Amino acid sequence: MTVTEITAVNRSRYRITLDEELTFVLYGGELRRFQIKQDGELSEDAYGQIFREILPKRARLRCMNLLKARDYTRKQLADKLKQGEYPDAIIGDALAYVESYGYIDDGKYARNFIECHIGTRSRRRIENDLQQKGIKRELIALAFDELLEDGMEIDETAQIQKFLLKKNFHTKTATDAERRKMYGFLYRKGFRTDAINRALSLDIT
Repeated sequence: MTVTEITAVNRSRYRITLDEELTFVLYGGELRRFQIKQDGELSEDAYGQIFREILPKRARLRCMNLLKARDYTRKQLADKLKQGEYPDAIIGDALAYVESYGYIDDGKYARNFIECHIGTRSRRRIENDLQQKGIKRELIALAFDELLEDGMEIDETAQIQKFLLKKNFHTKTATDAERRKMYGFLYRKGFRTDAINRALSLDIT
């Protein structure tokens, strides 16, 4: 394999491109160790050590260090590794490693997220937030179903009423225009139309 490009990422790390396609990052000492030079050839032995030992170990450790601070979804971890310019195969290996030990579990993440936010966010808002974090719709639906079976209640009308109190919005004194404006705002927040109507005492279809 030919080293077609070497560029500095920072003072100690370098981006290497092989055959104008495969890109990865190594430290300066590793370039010297494997005698990697611009337009030079990377030996099969060096390639094997880099892709079977160095990069997989480094990516796994990166995941473990990230997970020490907080929970991540599978996609969030993948995005972090992509930022570190790890090749796709290395990312897949690292994710499989932490997943095999139960360190990432998108279903568990979804349940915890719902429990944390169900009192202040609409179901639609929570679903959108979780999808943006890379969690599949079926896992989100399953998490909601499990929590509902455990007795969790979703009262969007009560959530809206708390929100209105915080905003010092009084439905009895508000004008129709003010109510309709608030209706649009709450709808964009993801609250169901029937819950908004009840909270604002509106008749909007």
